[in-house]
Amino acid sequence: MSPFTPTRAAGLAVMRDFIPAMGRRYANGRNHDRGPGHHKAVSTLSPYLRRRLVTEREVVTAAIDAHGFENAEKFVQEVIWRGYFKGWLERRPQVWDSYVAGLQEDLETLERDRRLRRGVTRAQDGQTGMACFDAWAEELVETGYLHNHARMWFASIWIFTLELPWRLGADFFYRHLLDGDAASNTLGWRWVAGLHTRGKAYPATAQNINAFTGGRFAPRQSDLAEVTEGLETTEPDGLPSVQPVRKVRAPQAGAATALLLTEDDCSMEAFDLTGHDICGAATLRGSHLRSPLPVAGCVTAFEKGALADAAMRMKLAATALSADHPDTLAKWAAATGAAQIVTPFVPRGPLRDWLNEAAPYLAQNSIAFCELHREWDEAIWPHATAGFFKVKKQIPRILDQMVMA
Repeated sequence: MSPFTPTRAAGLAVMRDFIPAMGRRYANGRNHDRGPGHHKAVSTLSPYLRRRLVTEREVVTAAIDAHGFENAEKFVQEVIWRGYFKGWLERRPQVWDSYVAGLQEDLETLERDRRLRRGVTRAQDGQTGMACFDAWAEELVETGYLHNHARMWFASIWIFTLELPWRLGADFFYRHLLDGDAASNTLGWRWVAGLHTRGKAYPATAQNINAFTGGRFAPRQSDLAEVTEGLETTEPDGLPSVQPVRKVRAPQAGAATALLLTEDDCSMEAFDLTGHDICGAATLRGSHLRSPLPVAGCVTAFEKGALADAAMRMKLAATALSADHPDTLAKWAAATGAAQIVTPFVPRGPLRDWLNEAAPYLAQNSIAFCELHREWDEAIWPHATAGFFKVKKQIPRILDQMVMA
C-alpha cells in the first residue's frame, strides 16, 4: 500500500513536518536508507513536487526561511536537481526519443531471449538472491517509493552486476515510482550507467551499502561487479547538441478557453487566468503512457487523485479525460466551444509525445494549444546545458530571483 495521499493538503503537511529537518539534519542524514517506514532523514516530498501539488519554490522558501541558505544549501541543491534534469532533457530532446526507441528494441529482445527474460523477471520479482537488491525491488513495488541512494545502488547492480539492459531497469522504475518523471528517471539511470556524465559510471560497493543502510545489508564485495567503465561505448556519437527550449504558444486574452490539467502541474491556480473566457475544463490522465507494459496501480491512482484534487481546489467542474486516442482532446475541446486550450507547460515525456500526436486533430478543429511557463523553470533551464555544476554556480542568482525577491 502506498503511504502517500494525492492531495496538496497532504503534501503541505509533509512539508511542514519536515521543515525542522531541512537544514544540517538533512545534509548529514540524507544518504542513509533506513528502510520502508523509516525514511525520516529525507523529505519524501518527491511525489508532490513531481506533480507540483507542492512547488519547488515553496519548499525552497520554507527551507531558507527556517534555516538560512548556508544550513539549507544541500536541501536546496537537491530540489534544484529536479529542475536541472527537466531542463537538460528539454535542451536535448533527442535523448528521450532515443530512450523510447531503445526501450522498444529491448522489449522485443526480451520477448525472444528466454535467458534475458528469466534474469529480468528475477530482478523485478526480488528473486536474485542478493538481499539488498531484492528488498529494494519489493519496497518499490509495494510502496511506489525508494530512497535516492537505494535507487543508485539498485541501478548500478542491475546494469553492472546482473548485466541487464539499463532501459528495462529504467522502465521498471518508471512503471512503479510515484515520483517518476521522464527527465529524472531517464537521466538518473543514464548517470549511473556513465552516459549522462560521460565515462563516470556509479559503482555500488559493499562498504557503501553496509554503511548507509546502518548494517541492514552487508553484501560481500565479491557479490558486486567491479565497475571500471560505463556504457559510453554504446553511444559512440556522444551527447546530441544542445537545442533551445521548445517555444510555446501564448494564450489569447478574451478567446473562448478550455483549461486542461495534467499531472505535470497540479497547481494551475498559481497562474493569472484573468481575462480568459473559460468555457470548460478537463483533467487528462496520462500515466498509463509511461510504458508499453502495465503501469502500477498506485501510480495511476495517485495521478487520478492528484488531478481530482487540483480541479476541486480551482472549483472546476472538470471532465475526466484519458490520453487514449489522440483525437480525444480535440473532440472534448470542440464540444465546449473553445478556440484555445490552456495548460501549464508539458515537458518532454510520454504525455508530450501524445500531445504531439494530438496536434493535427486540434488543428483540424481550429483549436490552439497554449502553454504557460513557470518562472522557476525559466530561471533554471537556460543553465541546464551540461553537468549540474553549471546550474549550481547559478543557485544564488536563481534564489535572488525566485525566493528573495
